[in-house]
Amino acid sequence: MIKEDEIVMCTVRDIQGTTVFVEIENNGQGTLAMSEVAAGRIRNLREHVLPNKKIVCKVLKINEDGHAQLSLRRVTGKEREKVEEQYKRERTLKTLLKATITDSEKVIAAIKEKYSLGDFFDEAKDNPSLLEKFMKKEEAQRLATLITEKEEREKTVKKIFILKTMAESGLEEIKKMLAIPEVVIHYLGSSQFSISAKGKDFKEAEHKINTALIEIEKRSKDKKAIFELKEK
Repeated sequence: MIKEDEIVMCTVRDIQGTTVFVEIENNGQGTLAMSEVAAGRIRNLREHVLPNKKIVCKVLKINEDGHAQLSLRRVTGKEREKVEEQYKRERTLKTLLKATITDSEKVIAAIKEKYSLGDFFDEAKDNPSLLEKFMKKEEAQRLATLITEKEEREKTVKKIFILKTMAESGLEEIKKMLAIPEVVIHYLGSSQFSISAKGKDFKEAEHKINTALIEIEKRSKDKKAIFELKEK
């Protein structure tokens, strides 16, 4: 059961007038008023949210019928990254479980009684014997192998940078400057952004990030914006 002030993963299901209807991951439905989607004046809701898009929201209030009132604009960059990373780990675990055992849904339900799936995934990486509490030894060994192989295959690199502009259409200009493929960029607040990329090794991930940062810096100079790469 979700609580007020909790940060949750949601999927946009519909947009009607000035209201956004979402499905909260494993926790029912909720809505966002237009004023809680983004700060400032919003001309078109669909510039910020679209049906089937995943968004991270803050729970403002739970109505008596269990319906949640949510906010997108009140979520910080760090909160968003944490929930997105948690969601990614949960999806990874579910996928690996389905590939390993027959009755994966039953195992998932049993794990959820004691752990969040994301935390369980992290603990299982460091302590594979934990898997044997929820499945047969042979299945646990196969799953441990898949988890290790996945970790070895995929590497992530992340950096932090500052980007700001005094232009009247600053928000739109920044969106265009950050429209870069093969990287994930999140706003952290105070003109700071995180940029991350994945690759089969650190060298490939680093190359993707450096290529993107060079392009962002070039675009910022063209628009007379301020760009600064921060040491992490």
